[in-house]
Amino acid sequence: MHLVVTGALVADGAVLLVHRSPTRRAYPDLWDLPGGHVEPGESELRALAREMHEELGVRIVAESASRLGDLRAGRGENAVRLCVWHVGDWVGSPTNRAPDEHDDMAWVGIHEIGGLPLVHGGLPALVRSLAGPGRPRRRGGEPTAAS
Repeated sequence: MHLVVTGALVADGAVLLVHRSPTRRAYPDLWDLPGGHVEPGESELRALAREMHEELGVRIVAESASRLGDLRAGRGENAVRLCVWHVGDWVGSPTNRAPDEHDDMAWVGIHEIGGLPLVHGGLPALVRSLAGPGRPRRRGGEPTAAS
């Protein structure tokens, strides 16, 4: 089973999503949270930090990250365990640093995420759990629109 981490960067009621390029072998032309495979010997949190920097150019504040839950997809050797993390704080403005993987990115309202074609149908429920009262907002600036 492949282990994949994704990060929900949330600010002002919106979550940052990336659109997987139509030429991708796995899950093409769908919206997803940014992230990627956990390397052998790497912790989930370390992989999350690495992937957020590689794909978005941001450095997550590790103390702000909390695990939302796991989703599963595929079977056999194509099986994937998707570990979804909430990233409450980061440094830098997210930009698409992986244009070969993602052809677009967008801030999407937490309650609007279910209306998009997504990699996994369980993502909206996990992300909506972040809309509850008392959830932290990103410190250090406003979200920026990215494409």
